[in-house]
Amino acid sequence: MTTDLRVNNEKNDKKTIKGIIDTDVHHEIKSTRDLLPYLSDHWKRYIAEYGWVPERSIPFNQIRKETKYRMDTRPSDGATPGSDYNLLKEQLLDKHNMTHAVLTGWFYEASVAKGWYEFAAARASAYNDYTIEHWLSKDNRLLGSITIPQDPMAAVREIDRVASHPQMVQVMLPIADFAWGDPMYHPIFEAANRHGLKIGMHLSATITAQGGDFLRYYVAWRSVHPQAYMTQTISLITNGVFDKFPELQVALVEGGFEWVPFMMHRMDSAYKALRAETPWVKRMPSDYFRDNLRFTTQPWDDLTAKQFMNIIDMMGSEDMIMYASDYPHWDFDPPERTLPTGTPDSLRDKILFENARNFYRL
Repeated sequence: MTTDLRVNNEKNDKKTIKGIIDTDVHHEIKSTRDLLPYLSDHWKRYIAEYGWVPERSIPFNQIRKETKYRMDTRPSDGATPGSDYNLLKEQLLDKHNMTHAVLTGWFYEASVAKGWYEFAAARASAYNDYTIEHWLSKDNRLLGSITIPQDPMAAVREIDRVASHPQMVQVMLPIADFAWGDPMYHPIFEAANRHGLKIGMHLSATITAQGGDFLRYYVAWRSVHPQAYMTQTISLITNGVFDKFPELQVALVEGGFEWVPFMMHRMDSAYKALRAETPWVKRMPSDYFRDNLRFTTQPWDDLTAKQFMNIIDMMGSEDMIMYASDYPHWDFDPPERTLPTGTPDSLRDKILFENARNFYRL
């Protein structure tokens, strides 16, 4: 079912759209103690008694942890922004007439555990159960992402455990300092594909520069995000993930999209000259981009309609970009102001609604 909505563009023209699906909403826990009801006694003590908290390896993530949110998103009780369903409902779902919002969280176990996989698997399960009880059960507009540990066997068990929930639509893989295309992680893709789930990939606090760990400032870390997304995309394609699982689709969330045509053409050029190195890759890389990969609007750079349409033209498809707000973070993009004035109505509908509806099979 769709809903007719009125959205004002920058010229205050009124355009009727079919709906809005937000593919990146960060719901938070108030503290790690929120996980305790969902942990066995064996694991509870590491939080309740020993004070375990997730690692944040990049110093400026700790320094600016209180400034990464919109100022008005902190609940009245002082809890972490994004941890209050009622406030999220008011500020996002109701205010912007969202048809659906995909919860992407910010508790990515696959990027915070370094070797202690059993505890990571327990925390991932607890976080998924917390999400189901405190978020998905409260609003049918909310869709969930399954958090997994990095260990493939434990990850598959968690996917199999949670996949049947009707509001879980994807498996969340954090973009960190390892490449998901490595064959050791292919059982994760097999499990997601077997359950009809999508893969969501999102940057994490442990992301580093692919050319070296030289990121001293937040502005450098933010600027390098596309590079990390490029690395993961190249890894997926060259390791034959989409040849092994042709129906599998991956959403690269909060990595932008301006770099996509460049990488499509660069990979095609390399493939034509060096395809013998990866004989299991049967198609041109650009074909996998169009059929198996999706990208989100956030973070949106200041593009004119002409520049934006040139990027779409170079992609060769209007189906590859989905709307994302990044609520409740400081660079939140409301749907009313995301696309440039002059974007054709049909393309606006696709990006704000249809592409995500088709991707998640809603």
